Amino acid sequence: MLIADEVNAAIADAMRKHDPARLTALRMLKAALTNRGVEKGRAVDDAEARQVVSALVKQRKDSIEQFTKGGRKDLADKEAAEIAVLESYLPPAADPAAVEQAVTEAIAETGATSPKDMGRVMKAVMAKLAGQNVDGKAVNELVRMKLG
Repeated sequence: MLIADEVNAAIADAMRKHDPARLTALRMLKAALTNRGVEKGRAVDDAEARQVVSALVKQRKDSIEQFTKGGRKDLADKEAAEIAVLESYLPPAADPAAVEQAVTEAIAETGATSPKDMGRVMKAVMAKLAGQNVDGKAVNELVRMKLG
């Protein structure tokens, strides 16, 4: 079943169960998927849908950081609840050992020796980890640590 179809079914379920927090997050996801489909001029496939979900999760994490700095715990909690709903549409997080191994292999393959080679290494690592739920910021820090 396509992610878009799963979202539609989940919206109906949330409406039946009178779950406004889940319903809000699902409607926001459906709108984002629809917008991406309009941009592409066709229905989004699962890979594109996962990219949309990942982008939404990243936005929510950035919002949580800002709300926490601003002393708005209530809004940060709302965003965290939305993340929990959104992450159910992503594959499980990549194993940290697998990420570290991919970074080590990418450094060896690209012949990187200094932080100037960050771009090439990051491109190779993200290609190796395609299809997995990986935090790009964490990968970037790991690459920087190994090269620096």
